[in-house]
Amino acid sequence: MQRLTGTLSCLTKAKVLLMGDLILDSYTFGKAKRISPEAPVAVLEVQREEQRAGGAGNVALNLISLSSEVVLVGRIGDDNAGASLHYALNEEGVDLKGIFVQKDYQTPVKNRIIAENQQIVRIDHEKFTALPLILEQEIIDKLPTLIEGVSVVSISDYGKGFLTPKILSTVIELANLRKIPIIVDPKGMNFSKYRGSTLIKPNLKEAYGASGLPEDAPLELVAATLLKITESEMLMITRSEAGISCFYKNGTQEDFPVRVKEVKDVTGAGDTVLSMLSIAMACQIDMAHTIQFCNLAAGIAIERFGCARVSLSDLARRLLECDFINKVFDEEHLFALQEALKGRKIKLLGLSGENGLTTAIFSTINQLSSQEDFDLLVYIRDIEPDQEFINVLASLQNVNFIILNTDNLRNLCNRIEPDEVYFLDGKQLSKLEHSASLFAV
Repeated sequence: MQRLTGTLSCLTKAKVLLMGDLILDSYTFGKAKRISPEAPVAVLEVQREEQRAGGAGNVALNLISLSSEVVLVGRIGDDNAGASLHYALNEEGVDLKGIFVQKDYQTPVKNRIIAENQQIVRIDHEKFTALPLILEQEIIDKLPTLIEGVSVVSISDYGKGFLTPKILSTVIELANLRKIPIIVDPKGMNFSKYRGSTLIKPNLKEAYGASGLPEDAPLELVAATLLKITESEMLMITRSEAGISCFYKNGTQEDFPVRVKEVKDVTGAGDTVLSMLSIAMACQIDMAHTIQFCNLAAGIAIERFGCARVSLSDLARRLLECDFINKVFDEEHLFALQEALKGRKIKLLGLSGENGLTTAIFSTINQLSSQEDFDLLVYIRDIEPDQEFINVLASLQNVNFIILNTDNLRNLCNRIEPDEVYFLDGKQLSKLEHSASLFAV
């Protein structure tokens, strides 16, 4: 994996037009301690219930977590679920001027029953309701206003009937005229309705289904078929824990493995990838880096339960876990360090490597890293520190981060002040009152 900590700073705030089906995700958590006397089923003792924005709403929340501005276009019913969705999204700062209320429409609700962190059943309240022609035209008439100022158009299709062929063709045409990239998370067997999009992002099952090819057909043939149907520039197939495969219209292919610690729940992983893909393409990050960011985000999401939100801070910390050299920060990579340290307790240790890795350095690091809820940030004070010294120090598990250069430390501490500051002078360890004191010793 290329070092992405510098590229992370390119993920600046972008404005995204997000269109798709809105769903209310409901979670009922409890413990199953006994079997019902009425039937051979578990009895769930409810401990708590939660409601979250699902479908395109979950994509919107992930985009917000990635510091993006979101203009959301979708429909809700004139019901309690619709009101809950509207309130939840509004509280997060999502622009809702593209939300339309359909009187005869039932807002979809997915209620997941969870026992001991294991989903035992999902209860869906939904029915397919076509979009009335009058409402469809109202949405189409408003699209030219909604699309103004956006950097990317993202389409999250859950097959609930909102994204009609006419709405899709209109927004794709508007985006292409303005040279705005269009990313589609598709649904169903007919991918021709997305014709003209920049990138289509199906999962493996969706790709085979839409291609019309048998399950034993080569993936390359499936991709070529879909690229022809959609006339898209790229096809990105998500393959869960197998990673991501990207196919281009010129016939080239790239495969990217995903790094996952533990697969807990794949729910919402596709939404996470769509949001990450949207902001990266909006910021014009090259595709190789973009897909690696998507893989990292997906890996984090499927390690968590339910529809997880992945932040820039989460990405930064995962990047730093991938390779020990990512522990070393200069000016280019300070943004990643700043994000990784958000919400963390920090111990800052200033030292010199002029005499190499002495016993005093080892014992001090062991001493300061004894508290697991603290991150140890080592500042090497030498003007030109020895590279071998840096590499060996970075390889130590007890050292979380290393920062070089006084100006870099000043810039970081202006944003994040460490909780405890220490200075090691030879064998003498001193505790300082403030990080600024390090510049005077």
